[in-house]
Amino acid sequence: MSAPSAPSRADLLDHLVRTRIAGDVATPRENNLDHYRRLANGDRYYWFGVELGDRWTDEQDVLAVMAERAGVNDDPGHRGGQDTIDPELTVAALDRAALRLAKAAADRERVLLATGHPGSLLDLHGSVARALRAAGCDIVRVPLGLYADDGVVVQLSDVAMYERGASLWHTHSPAPMREILDLLPRIGEPLPDLVFADHGWAGCAAQAGLDTIGFADSNDPALFLAEAEGTLSVAVPLDDHVANPRYYEPLTAYLLAAAGLCD
Repeated sequence: MSAPSAPSRADLLDHLVRTRIAGDVATPRENNLDHYRRLANGDRYYWFGVELGDRWTDEQDVLAVMAERAGVNDDPGHRGGQDTIDPELTVAALDRAALRLAKAAADRERVLLATGHPGSLLDLHGSVARALRAAGCDIVRVPLGLYADDGVVVQLSDVAMYERGASLWHTHSPAPMREILDLLPRIGEPLPDLVFADHGWAGCAAQAGLDTIGFADSNDPALFLAEAEGTLSVAVPLDDHVANPRYYEPLTAYLLAAAGLCD
């Protein structure tokens, strides 16, 4: 089946809500608040490689940022049940990401792409990689033999991922990205001008001072806090694992069209 053509903004908004990539998402309110609390209590698993220090120790402050940048319910009294991602915020973030991708293409920048969600977001990242390569960008070729979290870093379709036990794993850990960024200078390779990633991969890159576009769910506040502080360039809010990975294809087509790229 051929990939869909780029939808209009209105059609994409409708698609995001119908597929629950945004709107009434599957992630429950209880899970969102639990993760905000854990981050505020200093649990580094939820920091995604971003050094938050003691700046976000009040979970209500975290909730306020998530309401502003992801569109979750801003009522502190709403403790359970349905929560939301504002599709307008998702599309606005895609528009900002498109501007940065257009610059990368125009300047033929060096770009590193990575995902901790190979079961859902690999095609999105791979499509962006192909479009950038076709535009003349230098896509970082990740060296083989990198180990992290009892697994290995692999690269398929120009996208770095985490493999363990001969399977691609979902991971929010920053460790695989840290291994890549530590090794590149040691082997005489330049660091990327832009990182296009998600979760801990994006958080680690942003913390290292690299221009970073990151994707994250409503229960993963670290990237949105990093964007609020200016550490991360763009945080795109979305449900990162909906039922059918093809549901992300219209979003990808919209992003590439807005960037002036063709897959």
